[in-house]
Amino acid sequence: MSCDRVGNLLLVKFANHGSGDVCMIMPASIVFFLLKNLPVNQDPQLQPPPHGPQITQWDWDSPANPRAFTVNCKVLPGKISMTFNLDRKPDLTVVLDRSNVELMRQILLAYAPELIDLDD
Repeated sequence: MSCDRVGNLLLVKFANHGSGDVCMIMPASIVFFLLKNLPVNQDPQLQPPPHGPQITQWDWDSPANPRAFTVNCKVLPGKISMTFNLDRKPDLTVVLDRSNVELMRQILLAYAPELIDLDD
């Protein structure tokens, strides 16, 4: 993930099994929603996931990156499914295992001070 302070956005890049990476623009409102709703890891034995994809300037400059409007989360056994409603592409559904959920939560938490919670 990478932060744009001016637009109050994060650029999120997901690595997929068996296909290419997927980028999208995530508004701060979704960041704060996820921080309020993603479960905190309670397992001290949880192993970290492999390193994710790198974000480059090209990722920020690409006009093909859609913007997320909303997210719907569904808790499944040992994982979470998140479906993002996007502005110019079909909805994007990602399924994250527990270690990726915790990594995402920690990254969102790290960027939260740089974003403005307009709903607060």
